[in-house]
Amino acid sequence: MSRIGKAPITIPAGVDVSIGENNHVTIKGPKGTLERKFAPQLSIALNEGVLTVARPDDEKQNRALHGLTRSLLNDMVIGVNEGFKKELQVQGVGYRVAKEGKKLVMNIGFSHTVVVEDTDDVSTECPNANTIIVSGIDKQKVGQFAADVRKKRPPEPYKGKGIRYANEVVRHKEGKTGAK
Repeated sequence: MSRIGKAPITIPAGVDVSIGENNHVTIKGPKGTLERKFAPQLSIALNEGVLTVARPDDEKQNRALHGLTRSLLNDMVIGVNEGFKKELQVQGVGYRVAKEGKKLVMNIGFSHTVVVEDTDDVSTECPNANTIIVSGIDKQKVGQFAADVRKKRPPEPYKGKGIRYANEVVRHKEGKTGAK
């Protein structure tokens, strides 16, 4: 039995879960609404504020979907209740970011500014000139948006300049040695 899949999900107060036909799950909370269709062979049940996922047999496909489904449901419950955040750091001389309306304007060492616009699901904020906070209710979309912003100027290994996650460690390489 999957350790992740068999763990129950407790539904916090203020979060409403409805399970439709063919495992179409809609979760509403204070931050918004998420809905997703899951594999029909799994059974998703809601009993007294606890959400559980069960699989019909031990086939490889069903074992794989069991833990995945439970994790996705848990992320949906957390997202509509608390939301998700990813923090990015901008490092480099002259590198800075600013927010102009719904646009994130980045000066990251190019001859032009790089502009990334917020989507409906994901928003950004800049508490200072070197920090970007990406937030939203869908964990997958927040992570993808943060990865797309990081891809504009990933950290380079010699000086460490670029955009990195707040907890990311960039290993530095030694540069060329002088001519002898």
